[in-house]
Amino acid sequence: MIHGKTVLITGGAGFVGSHLADALVEQNDVYVLDNFSTGKRSNLPNEVTVIDDDIRNANAFDQCPPADIIFHEAALVSVPQSIEEPERSNAVNVTGTINALEYARDVDARIVLASSTAIYGDAEEIPTPESESKKPSSPYGIDKMCLDHHARVYSNLYDVEAVPLRYFNIYGPRQTAGDYSGVISIFLKQALNNEPITVHGDGSQTRDFVHIDDVVQANLKAATTEHVGEAYNVGTGSEVSIRELAETIRDVTDSDSEIVHTEGRTGDIDRSLADLSKARTGLGYEPTLSLEEGLKALVEHKHEELAPVQ
Repeated sequence: MIHGKTVLITGGAGFVGSHLADALVEQNDVYVLDNFSTGKRSNLPNEVTVIDDDIRNANAFDQCPPADIIFHEAALVSVPQSIEEPERSNAVNVTGTINALEYARDVDARIVLASSTAIYGDAEEIPTPESESKKPSSPYGIDKMCLDHHARVYSNLYDVEAVPLRYFNIYGPRQTAGDYSGVISIFLKQALNNEPITVHGDGSQTRDFVHIDDVVQANLKAATTEHVGEAYNVGTGSEVSIRELAETIRDVTDSDSEIVHTEGRTGDIDRSLADLSKARTGLGYEPTLSLEEGLKALVEHKHEELAPVQ
């Protein structure tokens, strides 16, 4: 349990960051650094202190008092967008990370960083351990690989307590269903509106979908582990094909949506599945929600959002 700490969450108004803010705000002094390019102020609890600035601006971090713990969640989180704008993706994901690490170094803070399964590319070993060779197939994957390496080097050279977490496919409340968001959000929106559910490619590609509650759990454990300076996978250790996902979402929403297939996406990988052995040992991390349980909870949440106010 983390309590009595000064906590900085970059990208704190976003999907993962805002759930971390919720988990920490009652017992800690929480600051959120966000430029609100994708995050929403409505995601944030009233008790947090908001710093409206950009992680690409190193001076933005000076607006927060010395933090004890930093959760670095701010990023440009999109493979397609990184392909369209690799320079911008690098500026946000790499330069922004260096700024966060420099701040952690300056104030002697623990820093937990959001990395990604995208660094593996098409992994040869399934389930994929952290030792798997890194063959990213997109600028986004390269950016996150750089984040991993910078975290390790800052730990080795400067004694910064850095812990990168390699997220697999996260889903849950507050994930938006825009052009570049998680496939579950998109499928849910389509199913709830009885629109065609659009599957890229033949749908045989697999993913390891992890609920936001388990991602928060992994972050909190990473903030207190003794095993710093190394990366950990965060997933469930279970894989599902995108076609199966579409069918499951259609079932849990009781939708009449047709499942249609479109062209495959550039930079997409075929299989993704986390080996959690290291996370279990080094963090004490254990996923708690199955995909079906998580989807049912998410659908219930969506219905509550759409329900008319009495």
